[in-house]
Amino acid sequence: MVKIVGIGGSLRVDSYSQIALDIAARRAEALGAEVEILDLRQMNLPFCDGGEYLDFPDVEKLQKAVKEADGLILATPEYHGSVSGVLKNALDLMSFEQLDGKVVGLISVLGGQANSNALNDLRVIMRWVHAWVIPEQIAIPQAWKAFSPEGKILDEKVGQRFDEFAKSLVDNTRKLRGV
Repeated sequence: MVKIVGIGGSLRVDSYSQIALDIAARRAEALGAEVEILDLRQMNLPFCDGGEYLDFPDVEKLQKAVKEADGLILATPEYHGSVSGVLKNALDLMSFEQLDGKVVGLISVLGGQANSNALNDLRVIMRWVHAWVIPEQIAIPQAWKAFSPEGKILDEKVGQRFDEFAKSLVDNTRKLRGV
């Protein structure tokens, strides 16, 4: 069975990134994947300083979960034209040992108009650690208009993109990881 870990890069209580991550996770589960979401809002992670993190058991939890996964879903708000510091820090707390060879799907959520800055930056980061990013990606502009109060997608075309994203992630993870 394909094992996927999802990480959302927002600490906001009502995070649209987290809503998008949850939707992608449910769609991947419907295709037979096992999905674990690591909620950075509930983890105690230090700022990465390149040292050892023995006083932070959540760093070990993060590293272990990602190392044991076949694939990842990374969802980030776009802040100042790039990936959130929270997600970048979580990625910086890991190394090739955890990230090398993972199949990764990327989602960005924006308050304004659509663009791919955060997605492109995440592609560079993932390429640097030898991960495989799927071609399908999701950028959700004006996120405050994209979801119902219950966290449902309001635009059918966006819903179809989530379906295609999940299918690509699960299928490509099976192929590239031999699962």
